[in-house]
Amino acid sequence: MIAIALTFPAGRYHATPWGRHVNEGAVEWPPSPWRLLRSLVAVWKRTLSDEPQERVEPILRALAAPPTFALPPASTGHTRHYMPWDKGWSADEPGKAKTKVFDAFVALAPDSPLVACWPSINLDPAPRELLARLLANLNFLGRAESWCEARLLDDAEATVFGDSANCAVLTDGASPSPEDELVRTLCPDPATAFADEHAVDVETKTQGRRAVYEPNWHLCMETLRLHDLKWSDPPGSTWLSYTRPRDCFEIKPAPRKPRRAAGSRPEVFRFALDSAVLPLTTETLPVAEAARAAAMSLHGRIFPLADGSRGRSDVLSGKDASGKPIIGHTHAYYLPTDEDGDGRLDHLTIIAAAGFDDDERRAIESLRIIHSRDRAESGHLLRTLLLSAGTLANAPRPFAPASVFASATPFIAPRHLKRSGVKRDPAHLRDDPVAFLEAALRQEVSRLIERRPDMQGIDTADIAIEPLADNHGVFRISRRKNDSHPLRPIQFKRFRSKRSDDGGRRLAGAFRITFPQLIRGPIAVGHSAHFGMGLFLPS
Repeated sequence: MIAIALTFPAGRYHATPWGRHVNEGAVEWPPSPWRLLRSLVAVWKRTLSDEPQERVEPILRALAAPPTFALPPASTGHTRHYMPWDKGWSADEPGKAKTKVFDAFVALAPDSPLVACWPSINLDPAPRELLARLLANLNFLGRAESWCEARLLDDAEATVFGDSANCAVLTDGASPSPEDELVRTLCPDPATAFADEHAVDVETKTQGRRAVYEPNWHLCMETLRLHDLKWSDPPGSTWLSYTRPRDCFEIKPAPRKPRRAAGSRPEVFRFALDSAVLPLTTETLPVAEAARAAAMSLHGRIFPLADGSRGRSDVLSGKDASGKPIIGHTHAYYLPTDEDGDGRLDHLTIIAAAGFDDDERRAIESLRIIHSRDRAESGHLLRTLLLSAGTLANAPRPFAPASVFASATPFIAPRHLKRSGVKRDPAHLRDDPVAFLEAALRQEVSRLIERRPDMQGIDTADIAIEPLADNHGVFRISRRKNDSHPLRPIQFKRFRSKRSDDGGRRLAGAFRITFPQLIRGPIAVGHSAHFGMGLFLPS
């Protein structure tokens, strides 16, 4: 079996059915096999032109048979554009006429594949490998804005999608079921699509003569050439009636999530941050501190104590009833992150290994705005949108398992360097702040291994730690790959709002940690780790 999975990263498939005008708002669903085959020819000639025709043609001939489709849930939409009526239009001439153009599309989830299956077609390993290469180079299907990723499925995946196909050619004499509808679809005619009774010739402006397409197939005939010849349908094509679900564009409500089992506690909450001006990455600590204050305030206000005073939470605050810090790091980490590499914080993750009880969960879910004095004065409120809640076992992006982690924020030493006294540090650490920071980080990682069950058995001697520094030995934190302006730890705000905090006076650096096996994130260690400092993300 041959099966091709198509996904659309932008969540849209733009294509007008053959013979329909764009302003009719009609969408082609499923994608016509004629369009798919022509796209493969274009990819071959554009990206793999060194492959000879005798290797590619058998693959295309095999795919000329009408496939079945497994259509994912989808809906339709459109945008409207006002385009200049003539080429002489200018923005300085508002009186010039413009015309309205519809851009209709199929909307679907970016990770929901549309699968075309050929159950009775098989290819040898060499042609399958070539087909996989062609599909890997297919970057759009339909109009240019219809970005596409295509891949060849293995036999196991192909069987699953082949069994779930919901769109197929209606056989002669059969009638569609009441749940299905007919859709007229342009397909290649296996007998004539690769014939050349009608020469496909063009005039080359560079050489001033007429040339013939290679290969000279009906499948390759230009649309403008068809218009010149006044042909309604391209030679080598045929119309077939496909059946598809009558409700294929119906927006169905999402099923209710099952109630959480008794005793289970969410451990991770993910938020998207929104503001007219998002905070800089260097403001990670103030944003985290403000998020903690907002969560504690909501909890205290929503769940007051019996005497009318505000309620309190050990997990959200990190302190017990007497005000002493909780030992063991099981309380909440507030981790703002820049996940698109633009230098501004766009997500917030709240994590607690101890989990959150129902009251704490309701308080976190009620978080809408992270208040701060600077934001209030500027008028650029920092809003939050809850994305998901779950457990550490299913660590969300960007905390997925990895073996190499790099600093996203400065690692701040958990203690000061002792240069004198009975407990002074060894000479090699007193004379080398980088070595001191590396030793402190290794000790923090060792403590992390002790309290993380999934990291038991890892020997700290097998963990590689290397500084991230430029040619001058200055620590640098990159926001994205090939970052031309990486940040220095000194650029980050490292003082908390409480007067006793001295994070800004402690040594800070940036490092890369390599573990001998995959490790689940997050890794946040060192001073102010619960406020986003010392955060290491997969490299």
